[in-house]
Amino acid sequence: MPGVSESPIRIARTESPTTRKRPRWFRALGNRDAPEKIQIEGDVFSIIRTYKHDSWAATALYQCGERKIVCKFNREQSLFGLPGRWIGLFLSHRESAMLQRLADIPNIPNHSGDVVVDHRKVPTASAHEYIEGQPLSWCSDVDAAFFKTLRDTVLELHRRNIAYVDLHKLENVIVDEQGAPHLIDFQISVKLWNIFPVSILLNILQKSDLYHLDKHVLRFGPDPNASIDRPWWIRAHRCVAVPFRTMRRRFLTAIGVRKKGKANSEHFVEEGLARKADKIPQQNKRAA
Repeated sequence: MPGVSESPIRIARTESPTTRKRPRWFRALGNRDAPEKIQIEGDVFSIIRTYKHDSWAATALYQCGERKIVCKFNREQSLFGLPGRWIGLFLSHRESAMLQRLADIPNIPNHSGDVVVDHRKVPTASAHEYIEGQPLSWCSDVDAAFFKTLRDTVLELHRRNIAYVDLHKLENVIVDEQGAPHLIDFQISVKLWNIFPVSILLNILQKSDLYHLDKHVLRFGPDPNASIDRPWWIRAHRCVAVPFRTMRRRFLTAIGVRKKGKANSEHFVEEGLARKADKIPQQNKRAA
């Protein structure tokens, strides 16, 4: 933005006193929180709530008049003396560029523009327009048409040599007020050349997208116990990821960030997911 310098953000604390804070090295912004006010394209937005503040980003909802945006402040906190700001710069540029690249797809939120705090551009932040609705959850009332639209959106990404990568998370799909799906969170999505040997990786990632989509379709279908064959590369990934995730959760529980495996310092992106555990049928809990 012309006339706007880039510098580390000065952030006001907004976290609820009932929420236990992670140690600063497990927070993207350390001891800071999402700012109370930001500026985008000359408009001043005020914070409504912080969705979560984890190791990778602090994500918050802001409003100016009738307009709402979701802003993600990516990592700046160092870890054991190693600088973390370069991670935030990389993730911010990656997501902003992806949103701009996909601006013509109606089921993907529009990029909102550069984020400014205290008259200074925040290069580690990315923002997109807020989608009124709830994240996909086990209590969502969706049908075959919903998943057809979602599949068409995913296939359009694939046609452009993009893999979404993060479709295993239900909360990355927003159900709007008209019941249509929207994909959010492109932080780890990738665009690759469809040229050998890179095309091998692209093909694997895109097939993984479709596997996770088919898994969701089955779980919302008439037979929640139905299953599909898990690709070998996902089985291999789970051999490493599941033990690591279990060990990480136990560590966070031991230091008080989590209680009985559930995070005390984070919120789901929408309220719908926060209540899902009470509404998931028992057979779907086993499938999850």
